Amino acid sequence: MVNFSRQSHNAVVKWLWTVDKVTLFVSLALLIIGIILDVTASPAVARKIHLDDFALVRKQAQFAVLAIGIILGMSLFSLKTIRRISIVGFLVLLFLLALTLPFGVEIKGARRWLYFVGFSLQPSELMKPIFIVLTAWLLERGKKLDYFQGQVFAIAAYLSVVGLLLLQPDIGMTLLITAVFGLQLFLAGLPWFIVGAGVIGGIMSLFLLYFTYPHFRARVDQFLYGSDETSFQINQAMAAFQNGNLVGKGPGEGTVKLTIPDAHTDFVFAVAGEEYGVWLCLVIILLFSIIVIRTLKLSMKESNLFVMYAEVGLAASLGVQAFVNMASSLHIIPTKGMTLPFISYGGSSLLGTALEVGMLLAITRKTRRRKIRICTDD
Repeated sequence: MVNFSRQSHNAVVKWLWTVDKVTLFVSLALLIIGIILDVTASPAVARKIHLDDFALVRKQAQFAVLAIGIILGMSLFSLKTIRRISIVGFLVLLFLLALTLPFGVEIKGARRWLYFVGFSLQPSELMKPIFIVLTAWLLERGKKLDYFQGQVFAIAAYLSVVGLLLLQPDIGMTLLITAVFGLQLFLAGLPWFIVGAGVIGGIMSLFLLYFTYPHFRARVDQFLYGSDETSFQINQAMAAFQNGNLVGKGPGEGTVKLTIPDAHTDFVFAVAGEEYGVWLCLVIILLFSIIVIRTLKLSMKESNLFVMYAEVGLAASLGVQAFVNMASSLHIIPTKGMTLPFISYGGSSLLGTALEVGMLLAITRKTRRRKIRICTDD
């Protein structure tokens, strides 16, 4: 008979006692919301590409099952295993990122996807959590070991990833990774004058990106001056929120999914607002806020620097990406082709988010287990 006490040596029982159940259930709730919205938003897209109405829904449901497996599987691993996965995963995904340049299929002027038999993969979505955990470990080693130049190796890893992303180009992922890595460097004790120089350099880089990448410039111009196709999408999204009002028009009754090509991905938040109303939008914001705030609170009590850097990085990544997607749908910031984690359609995005949350659960699980041991000893 299985012993379900805290003193049990069974791996599954230990997991049940130590996993952050709030973050786990909130993540699953977001995943379920994503499937529900996919049922209403994807059929219109499927018809345009001559598939049956629920072909994309079935595909996303398959990825959802795989995502749940990744979340649960990753959450079982030890800190040592998570570190090893980040090292091996970084090397593999860096290679795949390089392969997108000569072999990736070009979509809307960017080569971000590798096509295999029966499915496509966007390596940058998986690279994001792997990179965050790797740099957290490198920075922690640099703080603990005088002979180990952790910051140098972390910066080298950052430059290699960002260099490949800019060649694709993927400006949104570049800015996201840069922001998260900058936060990690700040936590690792980067001097204030370097932080200031980094902020100034970041602002100058935005101007450089504006004059270097026409696609980036077009989106900024659209946000500032209006007009063109993107303005049409934003206008439709804003109308969708107005039409939905507080309680929505009802499941399947919205029209924004019929007029915006990317309604099931970049503008899925507008679909939620039109068909289910402001209340669902607020629920989505609340669920993401719970994960981010809860993780940041845990990190403030953490003495293990690797765990703290990883927790903050993963939480910031999830929160910033969610904010960018929702804020662009609400015309608060320029539109950016960035998915809403767990909710937007897309296998790579969903699996990348699952990997992110699975690693987060594994890292916070170790934190919670130490607390339980202290309580038991007392």
